[in-house]
Amino acid sequence: MFRKKATDEGSNFWISYADLMAGLLFVFILLIGAIVSKSIILKSDLHKKEDRLALVSDMLRHKEKTLEALNVSLEKKNEILKAHDRKIDEQLHTLSLKDDEIKKLNQMLLQANTQKDLLSHKIVLVQNLLNESNSTLNQTRVNLAARNKMLEKYKGRIVVLSDQLSDVNRTVKEKDEKLLALLNALDEKETKYDAMIASLQKQKAKIRSLTGIKLKVIAALKEALGNKIDIDKKSGSLRLSSNILFDKGSAVLKDDAKAELKQAFEEYIGTLVTNPKIRPHLDKIIIEGHTDSDGGYLYNLDLSQRRAFAVMNYLLTLDFAKKYNLQALMIASGRSYLDPVKVNGVEDKEASRRIEIKFRLKNEDAMHEIEKVLDAK
Repeated sequence: MFRKKATDEGSNFWISYADLMAGLLFVFILLIGAIVSKSIILKSDLHKKEDRLALVSDMLRHKEKTLEALNVSLEKKNEILKAHDRKIDEQLHTLSLKDDEIKKLNQMLLQANTQKDLLSHKIVLVQNLLNESNSTLNQTRVNLAARNKMLEKYKGRIVVLSDQLSDVNRTVKEKDEKLLALLNALDEKETKYDAMIASLQKQKAKIRSLTGIKLKVIAALKEALGNKIDIDKKSGSLRLSSNILFDKGSAVLKDDAKAELKQAFEEYIGTLVTNPKIRPHLDKIIIEGHTDSDGGYLYNLDLSQRRAFAVMNYLLTLDFAKKYNLQALMIASGRSYLDPVKVNGVEDKEASRRIEIKFRLKNEDAMHEIEKVLDAK
């Protein structure tokens, strides 16, 4: 009896233990299922976020391409605006020259009008004299009428009255002759005035022709050189940096800079000497050396002169210079720091250290002489 009870207790223990293990296994399976489900959900979210990141990346790349296209378009528009500003500057420069010519002509016209006013005043005086003569003549006629009435009473005074009338007629005739002389003089003055205006028109046309030559030369240079060489838009000079041509404080031309100097010189000067419309007006080719304001004036003057001479000495050795006989045209000049390059009123020292190759036309001196003639009273 007691043995059976013990067996039942052992059996119940193992049943309870099996139930516990089954329960633990079920909990473990649920835990594993939860972990797997969570992992699947996290992977799904991760894929979605990766897809979103890929979409955002595509959008960013598209916006970058759009920005690059906008930048290119903006640069093109800026270049167009710069070209438009250059044209406006040239037109303003041309208009300023024409305004100066008009001011000078207006001054001469004002002087001519003043002279004309003086002549008009004289004519008024002559007309007043003529009116006085007419008044005197009318008064004389009245007197003659009275005297004619008196003739009946005083026939003896006819000879005297006739003599007085003859004197009055002579006076009137003399005044008529003076008036005619004054009118002739006025016609002569008007003729001289018309001749003076015609002469001014000829001088104005000549000035326009002379001033237009340099503008045409600069335009021809720009058209021929394009963007290959940068030239000054007002003077037409070619600027080369001294830092490229020389070492600091030296006037010895660098060997590696000679090829670039040769190419720039031949393209720039070649445009001038090979153009049959420009060559006849070419007077001088000037090589100018410029420094910045560091150091003393005389030191910089000596350095700039030696650099200008070094450049000219090299250029004269070129076959191009010998072919077009440029030795007779070329001169070298040092300017020290007298002509600095300024940006917003402040010296740009790097740009100030330069070599300029420029040209002078034969008509420039003639232009100054004509302006002196126009300014003379």
